[in-house]
This record gives sequence, structure tokens and C-alpha cells, in this order.
Amino acid sequence: MSFDVHIHVVYGDKSNTIGGYLSDKDIHAQMRVLNEGFASVGVSWNLVNISRVHQLDWFLNIGIDIFGAMKTSLRQGGASTLNIYTVSFYNTARTPHRGMLGYSTIPRDYAIAPALDGVVISYTVFPGGTQKSYHLGHTLTHEAGHWLGLYHTFQGGCSGSEGVSETGGDQVDDTPPQRNSTEGCPIFRDTCRGGGLDAIDNFMDYSPDECRNNFTPGQGTRMLQQAQVYRGK
Repeated sequence: MSFDVHIHVVYGDKSNTIGGYLSDKDIHAQMRVLNEGFASVGVSWNLVNISRVHQLDWFLNIGIDIFGAMKTSLRQGGASTLNIYTVSFYNTARTPHRGMLGYSTIPRDYAIAPALDGVVISYTVFPGGTQKSYHLGHTLTHEAGHWLGLYHTFQGGCSGSEGVSETGGDQVDDTPPQRNSTEGCPIFRDTCRGGGLDAIDNFMDYSPDECRNNFTPGQGTRMLQQAQVYRGK
């Protein structure tokens, strides 16, 4: 299953250190990482276009009062088109998102607010970026997982109280229950006794990029089902 991708580079100035300007080389490196991450579950991503927008307010102050205008202005395609917006998440007091790495809408939200569909992500997390522990490109893999309907591996904790109990809070039956998100790469971490070791190497945990390298078959099945139901694939 293949999805078209539009990447919108929102930047403050033409430096890639603090100004957020990403080159074609940076973006193609990220697309390689994205496709490698999803290859095992039968999903591919086709880069259709790169747009660059010099808009300092959007770049610095992304939040509820900004992203609607940004997305409405820039978004391309329909439900099956992934739009990615790169910003700084500098976030002054205007917004609650300071320090965030990225966030995504989920498939069922498209019918309610199609103009807001997509992923907003920090330019610092692209491969070779400046974000400590998150500079290999797996943050976008994580957010694209959300865009295709995945929850965090630690959703609902050990009881799965935020999801279907027999499949855990993430509604996938082959990811072990997990009490909370992971810091570092503790290979024998087991926060929910009896369910198996925490999947700290899964793209849907918060582990550092060096730890994360897979989706489970169950996650792959859920993504394809969600895409068929909500994204017209």
C-alpha cells in the first residue's frame, strides 16, 4: 500500500541549525528512513512535492491558534495524502507545545476536519539533525504510524484501560502491555509482569532513535485496516 507525501518546510531563515531550512538532501534522507521503517509491513511512501514557506510566526509559534491557518493554506491532496509540516516548536508562552518533537492526526479525524490532517514535526529530528537522541529520522516514522492509526505501545498502561482490554490500550494483540514510555534503551525492561518484556525497540514507544527499529505484524495489520476504512485505500 503506497501513500503520496507532500512536505512543507516552514522556516525562519535559510540556516538549518536554528532557522529550520531543510535541503532536498535532508528530505530525501528522511524519506529513505521512512520507507525503510515501513517496508516490513507493506507500506511505502512516495514523495510528490517539497514546498518551502518563509513564515516566521508559523515557524516559531506553532500551536492551536496557528496550525489551522498553516494547514489550511498549505495542505494538498485527500485522505490518503500525507502532509508533513516542519517547524521549530520553539513555542513561546502563546502555545503549550514547547519542546515537542512532533504530533499527528489519526485516521478517523479526517472526516471531521480534513484541512487539519497531517503531521507537524520539528526540523531538528530529521536524519543528521540537532535533536539529542532523536536525530536518525524515526520520529517521523512514529508520527506516520499515528497517521495510519497506531497508538503508543504504552497506551492505557498495564490494564489497557484506554483501549480494548484483550489487545491492550494500543488495540494490537502482539505488542506486550507497557506501563509507561521508555527512556534510554533498557533491554530487559518489564513494566507489566506476565505480558512479556516491553517493546522498547518498537517505533511507537518513546525510546531514543538508536533503540527503535520495528513495527509488529499486528501493527501492520491495524495500519492497513485503518487505511482501508478511513483513508480510502
